[in-house]
Amino acid sequence: MRINETNRTGMINAYNNTAKAAASKEGKHKMGKDEVQISSEALEMLRMGEDTEETPQVRKQRVQSIKQAIEDGTYQVPTEKVAEKFLSFWKKP
Repeated sequence: MRINETNRTGMINAYNNTAKAAASKEGKHKMGKDEVQISSEALEMLRMGEDTEETPQVRKQRVQSIKQAIEDGTYQVPTEKVAEKFLSFWKKP
């Protein structure tokens, strides 16, 4: 029986070389390109934000009146409109 086999080191080196080659191939994956998809609803919201110069002034006045009503305690939440929005949201396919 032989204790020192000459081929044993060669087999170990071959195994190590194969493992190194596999590791280097795994590290060379090609990177894909990033893509962004904007929904039609988001595009519509973007268009709504591009209003005329008069609209921001009207909105500021509306916001101020709502803030004042909240501070005075006279602001009434329109429950019908809230319910309609909930229903339209849940009925979407």
